[in-house]
Amino acid sequence: MFTGQVQLNLSTSPIPLAGFSEAAMYRSLARWCTHRPWHVVGLWLALMIGVNVAGGVVGAAFDSAFSSPESESSRGFETIERYFPGAASEYGGSIVFENPGGVRSPEVVDAMNKMFSAADAIDGVSIVSPFDEFGAQQVAPNNNIAFARVNLDPALDSTETAAIGAEITKLIPTIDGLRVEIGGTALAPFSTPKTELIGVAFAIVVLIVAFGSVLAMGLPIGIALAGVATGGIGVVTLLTHVMTVPDFAPFLGIMIGLGIGIDYALFIVTRYRELAKRGVDHLEAIEESMDTAGRAVVVAGITVVVSLLGMLLIGMAFISGLGVAAAATVAVTVVASITLLPALLALVHTRLETTRWRGLIIAAFVAIALLGVGLGIPAIGAAGAGIAAAVLLASFAVKPLREIVPARRDRPIRETAAYRWSRQIQARPTMWAVIGAGLLIALTVPAFALRMGFSDESNRPKESTTRQAYDLIADGFGKGSNGPLALAVEAGQSADRASVAATVDRLADIARKDPGVARVAPPFPDDPASPAAYLLQIIPTSGPQDEETAQTVERLRSSFASVLPATPSSDVTAQLTGAVPANIDISNFLARRIVIFVGVVLAVSFLLLAIAFRSLLVPLKAVIMNMLSISAAYGVIVAIFQWGWLGGLTGIEPAPIEPFI
Repeated sequence: MFTGQVQLNLSTSPIPLAGFSEAAMYRSLARWCTHRPWHVVGLWLALMIGVNVAGGVVGAAFDSAFSSPESESSRGFETIERYFPGAASEYGGSIVFENPGGVRSPEVVDAMNKMFSAADAIDGVSIVSPFDEFGAQQVAPNNNIAFARVNLDPALDSTETAAIGAEITKLIPTIDGLRVEIGGTALAPFSTPKTELIGVAFAIVVLIVAFGSVLAMGLPIGIALAGVATGGIGVVTLLTHVMTVPDFAPFLGIMIGLGIGIDYALFIVTRYRELAKRGVDHLEAIEESMDTAGRAVVVAGITVVVSLLGMLLIGMAFISGLGVAAAATVAVTVVASITLLPALLALVHTRLETTRWRGLIIAAFVAIALLGVGLGIPAIGAAGAGIAAAVLLASFAVKPLREIVPARRDRPIRETAAYRWSRQIQARPTMWAVIGAGLLIALTVPAFALRMGFSDESNRPKESTTRQAYDLIADGFGKGSNGPLALAVEAGQSADRASVAATVDRLADIARKDPGVARVAPPFPDDPASPAAYLLQIIPTSGPQDEETAQTVERLRSSFASVLPATPSSDVTAQLTGAVPANIDISNFLARRIVIFVGVVLAVSFLLLAIAFRSLLVPLKAVIMNMLSISAAYGVIVAIFQWGWLGGLTGIEPAPIEPFI
């Protein structure tokens, strides 16, 4: 979180921490690594391979269950599970089908029932068919669209549910005119994001331009990849067996790990090159780099780890797992920066400033290959990799490819753009402070309109089966059918059955009269002879992500609460639940906890930096800068992701901001 602030202040001087000689510690560690470089490289390779092999053997056990502790929606789900097992699972999907000739035609009914039976036989799956007694409301009024509910065992992780979705897809019957789509995020196919490869491709180009050396470029990227491969993938996979870790945690770790790994290693390598060019012995230069830049990296890394571990304060297993996974990746990357990097510098020191034409050309085409893969264009990826391999092979026969690229002339520091820019800032600090702060504050303004919520199937690509299923349900049943509400009414032991039934009818009548409700299904008792609970399905007029739906939920809850105390029996409880109310409860919970989280993280970070710098002004500046920059980032997020600005360029459809962001 504070890496930029720490680095700018520690590029040339060590941090005096009290209590022990840090200089001796950092220099001793660097000396040990530089005198045993192959041992260090071997240990890192063994660690990387061992952790990932162990992860592969035990497998991943990701868990993306996102439930709010103690809320109306969670109590409602408990009531439904107790009296109506499987009737309103918060974790599942759907099998949506359309037939222009009607979904009740004998051929369609026979084929779909066979599919439902086969799907119901899958472990952890239960199907509620539209042709069963409990599924009567799952056939559209036009009789052309229907869906079966797919309830999943909550113990299943996202990898297992995606596999179930693929298995159900194989069961789709082939009948002329029949269209079948598989809905639900849990059942959606999961593909590994490759966009970070685009970042690596650009990093290769930028670092070569900045350094003028392929090896100097390769070291920061290599350290980042080592940290990500070990911590972001291997360690995170093992963590899934000891705590709740969401399925996208590795990709968050990769994103943070690559950025921090390149940043930290780049800082150390830059310091080393400065010292080497002054004529300092390469081993002494490594020790000095670790005692200055390396020390800054450790402080910066600790601050980032503490910030990420602050997510434990949220009090939700899902969020805690996310923070611990990201913190583990950062911690491993920091260790790689202060152990593996010195060893590699000791191995390549004489060749660090030497670049041959083959290396330059190969690096360029490797970047093109990564860009092609990241963009999802396999032809470009294959072509780039093929040309890079061909150049490598040809270099053994073609002498010019082995020749050294002429070194660039190092410009005096006073001639660099960075120096001239810094002089401009220093000449008019007040003016530039006002301009910078004004820009950040202007970018912050949209953040005040932040609306938290969860993405759903409507944010999936339009050609995906998940989005197609969502659209079919919206077409056949209305937008609100993709986010039905469930009212769970429970009667206590002392409640009078007749008065409870009257209360349920009154609650249903209130729901029907609400302007945000399209329809209300008849109350369904758990036991017609002696009902102890009732279940009502309420369909909103608006979609799950619409702000109108959230307003409808709040309005209904308020109306229901005003009715219950006035009933003849006070021993009656009613909870409005479902996916949408659960999302609202989670968002509200996180909104309350975020103040504690931010406050504690900033306070602890301030304390760490105050100890490191023995100053109050420097950590205060760092805290203020982070608050300004992060709030501005939230403003940009709201403008692009919630308001849909630049949607034509990005292809992003507007949606509420995920609360865990």
